[in-house]
Amino acid sequence: MDTMAVEQNGINAVPEGERHGRPRDLFWPWAGSNLSLFGVAFGVYIVGLGLGVIPAIVTGALGYALSFLLVGLVAVGGSRSGVPTMTLGRAPFGYQGNKLPTLFSYVSNVGWEIVLVTLAAQAGAAILARLAPGVPAATATAVCFAVAALVVIAVGVYGHAMIMVVQRYLTYAFVVLTVVYMVLMAPRLGGSLASTAGPGEWVGAVIFAMTLLGLGWVNCGADYSRYLPSASPGRSVALWTMLGGALPPMVLLVFGVLLAGGDPKLAEAAGTDPVTALAGALPTWFLVPYLLTAIGGFLAGAILDIYSSGLSMLALGVPIRRHYAVLIDGLLMVLGGYYLLFVSTSFLATFQAFLAIVGVVMAAWAAIFLVDMWRLRAGGRAYDEGLLRTGAPAVNWPGVVSLVVASFAGLGLITSGDEHIAGVVGFLMSEEMRGGTFGSANIGVVIALVLAGLLYVAITAVVRPRSRERRAG
Repeated sequence: MDTMAVEQNGINAVPEGERHGRPRDLFWPWAGSNLSLFGVAFGVYIVGLGLGVIPAIVTGALGYALSFLLVGLVAVGGSRSGVPTMTLGRAPFGYQGNKLPTLFSYVSNVGWEIVLVTLAAQAGAAILARLAPGVPAATATAVCFAVAALVVIAVGVYGHAMIMVVQRYLTYAFVVLTVVYMVLMAPRLGGSLASTAGPGEWVGAVIFAMTLLGLGWVNCGADYSRYLPSASPGRSVALWTMLGGALPPMVLLVFGVLLAGGDPKLAEAAGTDPVTALAGALPTWFLVPYLLTAIGGFLAGAILDIYSSGLSMLALGVPIRRHYAVLIDGLLMVLGGYYLLFVSTSFLATFQAFLAIVGVVMAAWAAIFLVDMWRLRAGGRAYDEGLLRTGAPAVNWPGVVSLVVASFAGLGLITSGDEHIAGVVGFLMSEEMRGGTFGSANIGVVIALVLAGLLYVAITAVVRPRSRERRAG
């Protein structure tokens, strides 16, 4: 496929003649998008639950693997059908009913585009302040923001083929620069962390790691596998997606944990602002490579988000070509980023808290989707174009009811550091639960995931046999 040609496919099934590649190609987009330096902060966060070095690494790695296994399973639906993720959602939710989770998916993707591009601009400005102290901070931020936004929008417009190539080479560069960075920082690492956590905290750490990584990507899993041939082995599709998404951040996780053990003050600062804190400990000669690593990691994630948000817009029924949808999303990204960088002083924390709420809904969606995909496979059926285009029925009530109930339960079992959103969530938790490991792990995301799947299985087991009895009568 020509990487310099704008992708013409939208949410239609990719024709078999245009499908190519191997499952292992999926390693690159997911690896590149998850090599952000925030992975170091994630290690610090998990240690903060009271775990020592080995428990923190084990629980974090397990959470990463489990959460990206879900993304991999969703990706299997893309290779089988040739259709993007949120369009496939029409099967379990109905053509119209699917618009509810698709709207949440769209908001989540656009929101993370804004956050990641904003972080890229802030990272660039912070490092330029050391390289060129005479440049005004506002000017440095504006230049970095413009460049970051332009790169993300351009790659998103070109589409799938360009993304696969760009993410591959970004990953190569990130790996080399990250290794050099870790060598330079090695003297600050250590393993002297006492563990005060019990079995409950271990479980909480696994759940926390899942919410930090893969559960934020489940609504995008099929978007990057749908160009694979339909005969691609499902196990390989799931495996390479999981490896790409989980392995690179595991390395950063280990680094963050060891940093907390060797330099607790730097680790604490990195937990709040990883880019600026970690840059302060570097020699000047490595600041430019470090700048590229920091900004590139954020942009790689934003590129996947802007591509998937465009597909979600089409799945909502907006009559527009895919690349124009990306341009609209890019405009929203620029406006949101401008507000965060130059107008608001506190909106970022509130917005990130809101994205946690969206994460609960998408976790519930993922469970329902995967159960439905398994049922189709077990029944020897496949996703057909008629079902995904017209939706029969328009609303599949078992899916919608399961989503709403599970999301309600999940929202009641998460907490927020933002005082405005804190009053909206956590309504099923006691004050003691809010302040403990249970609250900090945001277990409501996993509760929504499990409950939604169980509800969907139970409701369809009752509703569909009765429907067959009515038709027979």
